[in-house]
Amino acid sequence: MFKSATAKLTLWYLGIIMAISLIFSFMIYEITNQEVGARIKHFQTQVYQPYAPDATPILRIGLPGSESLRLDEQETAAHNVLVLLFYVNFIVLASGGLASYYFAKRTIRPIEAAHEAQARFTSDASHELRTPLTTMRTELELALRDPNASKDDLREVLESNLEEVDKLTNLSRMLLDLSRLEHGKLEFKPVDLGKLVNETVDALHLPKGRVNFDIKADHIVVADRVAIGEVVSILIDNALKYSPAKSVINLKVSGDKHRARLIVSNQGDGIAAEALPHIFERFYRADSSRTSSKTPGFGLGLALAKQIVDLHGGEISVTSRPGKTTTFALLLPKLS
Repeated sequence: MFKSATAKLTLWYLGIIMAISLIFSFMIYEITNQEVGARIKHFQTQVYQPYAPDATPILRIGLPGSESLRLDEQETAAHNVLVLLFYVNFIVLASGGLASYYFAKRTIRPIEAAHEAQARFTSDASHELRTPLTTMRTELELALRDPNASKDDLREVLESNLEEVDKLTNLSRMLLDLSRLEHGKLEFKPVDLGKLVNETVDALHLPKGRVNFDIKADHIVVADRVAIGEVVSILIDNALKYSPAKSVINLKVSGDKHRARLIVSNQGDGIAAEALPHIFERFYRADSSRTSSKTPGFGLGLALAKQIVDLHGGEISVTSRPGKTTTFALLLPKLS
């Protein structure tokens, strides 16, 4: 599909270039032809002195065959200009074809990338939706086929189905959040990043000592409070998921004159080097087997966080040492 689009766009670009080139060639030919004819005629009307300096001048225009000579010279000059313009247009055709193909590829590339990302997103979303639905269907069919199923058995099936419904609800919410960010608007207001981090941690009701704070001063950023709160929640939740149960999550809010910085670090297995460049992609998980992963999630949280941070003109990055520490760094512009 995109090869055909590239070819068509190349032909369109080349057609426009050649149309412009031919129009200018026609204009140059006509102007040159008229100018050459006028010049030859002008020279023919000049005074001609054939022999000695003191001889009587003779007008060339009065000589026999002068008009025929003028037309021959004009025709020769026009032919030479025409040949020159032919070669020029041939060069324009060749170079224009290459340039048209280059710019066509350059124009199509982001569209192709967006199409591939959309196709991948649709495929991944379908997979994530199909998995819990398949689980629910299987459990319900087994319960219906079992004539000896007790009330407790049916209750267990319903509770399991309810868990799958919760998963689908969370997935739908995250997909809607991504869509809202792509098509909606954020409300930017002054937000104290340190206080927001504290409030987010309090809302999680974590065991005492699970999180270590290092917040030394107020750092006011210009942000959408709800959106940045979601980013903070995603980073903390991610740290909790991928760290041992009794390990400490370290949170540090600092900054300089222009930007505030949130550092979220945790101990754990870490992230492989080959996975780091893809960690913010939608549905990407370092554990490639989603269905067998022991860690719940859809691989949408960090993608959502990245999109929110980008809309705020900030930066988010990750470093990891397998078996040691994984650190996420969030940078946001401060209120000037």
